[in-house]
Amino acid sequence: MFFTARIKSILPGLLVTLLVAVAAKLAEHAEHVWLGGSWIESLVFAILIGVVVRSLFGLAPHFCAGVKFCGKTVLEVAIVLLGASISAQAIGNAGGGLITAIIATVCISLFFSFHIGRALGLSKHLAMLVACGNSICGNSAIAATAPVIDADADDVAAAISFTAVLGVVFVFILPMLYAGFGLSATQYGIFSGLTVYAVPQVLAATAPAGTLAVQVGTLVKLVRVLMLGPVIFTLALIGGRARETKLPIAQVVPWFIIGFIAMMAARSFGLIPDVIHGGMETTSSFLTILAMAGLGLSVDVRHVLHVGGRVIIAALLSLMFLCALSAGVLALLGSA
Repeated sequence: MFFTARIKSILPGLLVTLLVAVAAKLAEHAEHVWLGGSWIESLVFAILIGVVVRSLFGLAPHFCAGVKFCGKTVLEVAIVLLGASISAQAIGNAGGGLITAIIATVCISLFFSFHIGRALGLSKHLAMLVACGNSICGNSAIAATAPVIDADADDVAAAISFTAVLGVVFVFILPMLYAGFGLSATQYGIFSGLTVYAVPQVLAATAPAGTLAVQVGTLVKLVRVLMLGPVIFTLALIGGRARETKLPIAQVVPWFIIGFIAMMAARSFGLIPDVIHGGMETTSSFLTILAMAGLGLSVDVRHVLHVGGRVIIAALLSLMFLCALSAGVLALLGSA
């Protein structure tokens, strides 16, 4: 009974999300027909169409469960399957230097983003939420950090509202950097993984640069996400609440990260036959487009009008600092 009720609650939103995903594929096909190439990937089209639909027409309550399911659960399954396309050997050349650079980038960005917010007059709680969202993984980091620092609902809403909109806008800007600055696929993947807020946005941003960029960007981003656990624990220690903080393990180490790593290990040890791997890659690609549509349908740009100007400036300056820091990482790594 529960399973049937769950399907009924998800189905309306799932169908709407599927329509947006199909529209995105048709838009990409139209590009090929009319322009002779694919300038905007279907993943980006899915986000854009979803945002436009949500912002112009809103989202009726009975669609919310299905849209959320696509933007979260479907995406997580797609990420796990994506791990099967990545072997540790293929990205092993970066080695410990890249991991160290990711950790250092998160820590430095957290410190400076927090102080940027404070300098602009944001409260300590709001400044920390913006810093965590910017430096780690957007809305997920904000939601996980809020109970640890006792942030109130208004601060959480302000941080999440603009982060959602800015994250989507940044997805459209990043491919221009790839085209304009002559970055290699690996460099672009690293830069995207270090700067983009959320995992699905990394997938959309790196798609124009090809499979290698998607793989590297996703891996870098997932390492950033893994920093959420140590950061939350550190904040709890600073606030004297380490024993009181009992966040679900899924908020600190999401199941899909464990699944991604397991799939990557299986591919590295040759445990996934080629005949299966091809189908997994195709399925992951389809589910990712569906998840992008769900993500777009979850964002209403009108909400940014309710966010204070100082929050907007703090988020923008923090993102600019993170981009500069990530460019420095590329220069130090000398990635090819």
